[in-house]
Amino acid sequence: MNEKKGMVFLVGAGPGDPELLTLKGKRLLSQAEVLVYDRLASPEFLKMVPDTCEKVYVGKAPGHHSMVQEEINQILVKFGLEGKNVVRLKGGDPFVFGRGGEEILELEKHGIPYEVVSGVTSPVAALAHAGIPITHRGIGQSFHVITGHTAIKSKGVGTVDLDDDTLTGGFADYAKLPGTLVFLMGLKNLDLIVERLIKNGKAPDTPAAIITDGTLKTMRCVRSTLSELPTVARENGLKSPGIIVVGQVAEFQMTAKKDSPLSGKTIGITGTDAIYEKLASKLYAQGASVTRVGKSTIVPLNQDELKQTLNRLQGYHWIVFTSRNAIDLFFGAVKTERVDFRSFSNIKFAVVGSGTGGYLETFGFHADYMPEEYTTEALAKGLCNVVRAGEKVLIPRAKQGSRILTDMLQSAAIEYRDLAIYDIHAECAASSSLKGLDYITFESGSGVRGFFGSIDDSGDKAKILNETVCPVCIGRVTATVLKEYGVNRALVANDYTADGICEVLINNQRPTGQ
Repeated sequence: MNEKKGMVFLVGAGPGDPELLTLKGKRLLSQAEVLVYDRLASPEFLKMVPDTCEKVYVGKAPGHHSMVQEEINQILVKFGLEGKNVVRLKGGDPFVFGRGGEEILELEKHGIPYEVVSGVTSPVAALAHAGIPITHRGIGQSFHVITGHTAIKSKGVGTVDLDDDTLTGGFADYAKLPGTLVFLMGLKNLDLIVERLIKNGKAPDTPAAIITDGTLKTMRCVRSTLSELPTVARENGLKSPGIIVVGQVAEFQMTAKKDSPLSGKTIGITGTDAIYEKLASKLYAQGASVTRVGKSTIVPLNQDELKQTLNRLQGYHWIVFTSRNAIDLFFGAVKTERVDFRSFSNIKFAVVGSGTGGYLETFGFHADYMPEEYTTEALAKGLCNVVRAGEKVLIPRAKQGSRILTDMLQSAAIEYRDLAIYDIHAECAASSSLKGLDYITFESGSGVRGFFGSIDDSGDKAKILNETVCPVCIGRVTATVLKEYGVNRALVANDYTADGICEVLINNQRPTGQ
């Protein structure tokens, strides 16, 4: 056994919306060797860990436990003693009915170091998103968070038996408390909660509400008087998990008045980490919900050839970049090989568009040529006009780079070196990953091919993209690849950048081919 003990981080995932995860929580997820997680409101959290991270599900649902708490404790101890970096991810906050204290006591018994990372808790956040302030001056000057069930008897791993009465005691006191009462995990016991509050003196006409899927796109909130709440819940088909709110503040409907262009839309993003992070932040800002579909991974290629080329830069007059990925890998090699920037003094740079040009500037170089239209074809035509006779062009790019560029340079008798410095491995997505999406974005033809792959449901995915989920492409070439799979409609960005994708989504142009 590893003598060095690991570290266990008890991280609160927040109430559901991935953007409400703390920055520290996100950082720890990106470094996790082991993820021990509950039933989470969003699958996005699972995509924040490294591909090598071991994932252990220990979630609980009403009436069914994947594992009892004692087993969860021992899992944390096991990985901690193995010297692993463990993230124990819990919905909301680890200490708000999250049983984080029990897990910590077990870790302390074995001398395993730990740290608690607080999360945004649902009693506050879910209410706020539903337009209910948990306190309000002169109306609700305190709040009380109460568990909606307890005293669960275990019948062994995988099953539980709820007592006839799984409520806490104390309703004689709860009914007399001023301010706002918030019951978590109590929808199953709604009738009993209402009955005991009224029996102990809470006025039947007290304003009340139920919130389900708080902070998510699917969030629902119903309001009524306390006595009518069970009836209203049944009429609206509300299901667990839910939050019960009792108090004058439940009358408020302080929902956001901001009418964001993409509010209510759910958009799936395919592609690399770089495009996901850039596009997701822009779409979030426009009110959209975002999810990751079909991750693409950059795989470096021909690094020895690249290093040799860097030592012979004097033989080139132009370097052409068609992507941020190529810039990253190229200048990464420049740094590794300790290439002096003065070696670039006689070299000009060309880029395919403003996004690539702006990224090149972060490395200290400005583009000498950029086409007005951000396409590979426009770049090729422009180079044929600006590259002088006798000048040699270096093109470090993806293995799947478009032949349009090299074919046009060859036709113009321009000498070039087409050096594939990376490949893109795109994840094949199951048709089930498209459920609930309004749009899905594609950043490249290779991303499209990876998305469809060779699995049996490629036809199902094409049918969904033709009928239900609208595809959005970064350019015409990518849309052409979609047609190879029988998808005959797509929104196509005029500006072949993340901004262009946002713009076409906001404008919601009619798909081509319709």
